[in-house]
Amino acid sequence: MIPTGRTPTTPGEILKEEYLTPLSLTQEQLAKHIGVSRITINKIINAKQGVTPDIALRLATFFNTTPEFWLNLQLVVDLYLAHLRHQDQYNHIKPYS
Repeated sequence: MIPTGRTPTTPGEILKEEYLTPLSLTQEQLAKHIGVSRITINKIINAKQGVTPDIALRLATFFNTTPEFWLNLQLVVDLYLAHLRHQDQYNHIKPYS
């Protein structure tokens, strides 16, 4: 479901607030552990870049979660943004009958 009353929480916000901060991990440390650049982690945290399947697999392996967890967070954000950008066009589409 697409949130309507607020902007959805980004994967980067979850990463920072629920994982990095409580574990006292820096972006650089995480980047080294999962084999990506610090810039990539920083872009995800700052919502400048989305979580890709590759990043989802890396995060899931490192944090013992699932890749679907990370990809579903990203999917909600992507759907929300698409809805905002194209809502007028969607309102003109008539269901097939």
